[in-house]
Amino acid sequence: IRHFERVAKKTADYHIMVDMHEPVRSTGLHRTYPNWLASEAARGNEFNAWSSGNPPEHETILPFTRLMGGPMDYTPGIFKIKMSYYNPEKKEQVHTTLAKQLALYITMYSPLQMAADLPENYELYPDAFQFIKDVAVDWDDTKILEAEPGDYIVEARKAKGSGNWFLGAITDENARQFSVSTSFLDEGKIFYATIYQDAEDADWEKNPEAYRIEKQLVNNNSTVSLKLAPGGGTAISFVPLTKDEETLMKKEIKQMLKRNKKSK
Repeated sequence: IRHFERVAKKTADYHIMVDMHEPVRSTGLHRTYPNWLASEAARGNEFNAWSSGNPPEHETILPFTRLMGGPMDYTPGIFKIKMSYYNPEKKEQVHTTLAKQLALYITMYSPLQMAADLPENYELYPDAFQFIKDVAVDWDDTKILEAEPGDYIVEARKAKGSGNWFLGAITDENARQFSVSTSFLDEGKIFYATIYQDAEDADWEKNPEAYRIEKQLVNNNSTVSLKLAPGGGTAISFVPLTKDEETLMKKEIKQMLKRNKKSK
């Protein structure tokens, strides 16, 4: 314990940022040493590469346990889920869907995030990788919309110094559906929502890389339907329209307002 605290203090003296792996458990020292951006301090994504792996419920527990002590470098963003892709004899896999890997950027807080897969794997899914390019790493506001430790969590965060919001929803081995209110969005603004979610036939074990992307207009009176596959997730980016965009999309905005009225 003294070693890790000494490292944090000494690097702070030299204005060096630190991301610690294999450290002692986090106890809030990142507040004393703000240069200590993140640490692992629990079984991260890498544990899936050489073991039986983290069960799908693992990431639904960490926000209520490990992350209470400070930011976690979980190393999300794995797109090639099964290790047999690299070696046909390997049976290991990440117990997740691709869409869930995107959602982890929201539910697993760290101001220093990693795109943990190979560049060539991201080139296979450029539309999904767009979310990693867009997502923020630090936040001005956080809303827990739905949660049951060990089962699921739905979380919305407002990007620091920005009007953009992001939502992440993850589940354990059970498929789940949610109808989520977007009342957390800023009042009086129209947002362009890009929804990255599991495909209809997605499954963490049988078809983990199947996903679909939808786009729609929303405001703070809208609801968004989330359908999570077993071991799956959903990630959404909400970007406010400019005044010029609102003018160009008057017809679409009218349809959105009509849809909101019907949903009530």
